[in-house]
Amino acid sequence: MTTTPLSLATLTAGETLALYRRHALSPVEVINDCLERIGHYNPTINAFTHVDGKDALRAARESEARWQAGAPCGPLDGIPVTIKDMVLTRGMPTRMGSATTSAEGPWDQDAPITSHLRNAGAIILAKTVSPEYGWKGVTDNSIHGVTRNPWNPELTPGGSSGGAAAAAALNLGMLHQGSDAGGSIRIPCSFTGTFGIKPTFGWIPQWPPSTMSDLSHLGPITRTATDSALMLNVLSQPDPRDGYAGNPRRFDWQAPPPTSLHGWRIAFSANLGYVDVSPDIAAQVEDAVVLMQELGASVERLEPGFEDPQPCFNTLWFAGAAQVLRKLDTSQRQQLDPGFRAIAERGCEISLSDYMVARAERAKLTTQMAEFHQRYDLLVTPTIPIAPFAAGHNVPPDSHYQQWMDWSPFTYPFNLTQQPAASLPCGLDDNDLPVGLHLVGPKFQDDKVMHAARLLEIHLPRLTPPESSSNA
Repeated sequence: MTTTPLSLATLTAGETLALYRRHALSPVEVINDCLERIGHYNPTINAFTHVDGKDALRAARESEARWQAGAPCGPLDGIPVTIKDMVLTRGMPTRMGSATTSAEGPWDQDAPITSHLRNAGAIILAKTVSPEYGWKGVTDNSIHGVTRNPWNPELTPGGSSGGAAAAAALNLGMLHQGSDAGGSIRIPCSFTGTFGIKPTFGWIPQWPPSTMSDLSHLGPITRTATDSALMLNVLSQPDPRDGYAGNPRRFDWQAPPPTSLHGWRIAFSANLGYVDVSPDIAAQVEDAVVLMQELGASVERLEPGFEDPQPCFNTLWFAGAAQVLRKLDTSQRQQLDPGFRAIAERGCEISLSDYMVARAERAKLTTQMAEFHQRYDLLVTPTIPIAPFAAGHNVPPDSHYQQWMDWSPFTYPFNLTQQPAASLPCGLDDNDLPVGLHLVGPKFQDDKVMHAARLLEIHLPRLTPPESSSNA
């Protein structure tokens, strides 16, 4: 095969597959390029917990032979992917970012999504960093250190899927798996200028089940919404091990998006009625909403009408963390991130009555949003109201925030309701850092979110970290 004159560092998965079909590019070239750039960037960015170059190259040679024979084994044959450290991956360590887990394995099982990716021909290149048990909206832990933002390594990429988002921003692999129980896909996508979607709960199989139970969604993080659609067609296949399987309705995630938004009813809430948003972020989101109007959407500016559900979310979140604590002995508990241990201990003190009250409040919010979407195809907000802040901190230093939920108020409400929600890059703030546009759709109508995102990204600039920041 002859190397394409295009830069491999900028190729999307879709473009790469087209080049494979024309015999204009080899999976071996792609994997070698990824490994070379991982060697260059990862000492600074720290996106990966484990990289398996030897096995990836073996798989690439096998994929190359299939493409040469005109017989790819699946829709992702030869595409490099990464898996978050929270997800079981055969032959690679899954430590969940925690010193309380075994460093020895055995690593002999695949989670459903890992298995689906392998069966589609994807090459599992590496595992990405997560905070301990995915507990917070930034990415660092005691065994793998601090993950940094490719736009400025002094800053956080967000979390908990911060390793995946940092890798996606630099195209270190083309498709990246994330998870989101309170914003953990959308937060790092907003901070790194990448795309990610939390699909309707249950549409992507999850096993073993998350400690956060039915708050947790799995989904893709990619440089484009179009690549996420490609990945979702593979990830959304059922698996009998998932006891929370969702609506059986299936659709083609890659179906062409509309050419306009004529007939769409969009509700735009700049602040949900209670959030302080940085003015430069608000301005970029406002411009994106104007673009939606120019594309034909009918946009109404209003609030969805609910109060901040953080107390409800915290009750369920802390109770989930308590499930981890109860499995650990005294010495293991002392190894935990102090912040995680603190919320887990608070979770142990939650009464059954308080837990059931939170469940009832969650049900009320879910009904309210279901009624809201009888009138509106999408709810649009900023993804995050602030810019990326100093890496290694849970909240911006010298701020009034006490915990990560305080600065991510747009994301966790829609884990409570289990709706599809995505973050699409829509521009740069006054410090030339990415801004995310938050698209929230009706439950089980993920196609509306994806169609809007894929149409908008045609008209919005693709964001790429400046080389000067990446080499810092």
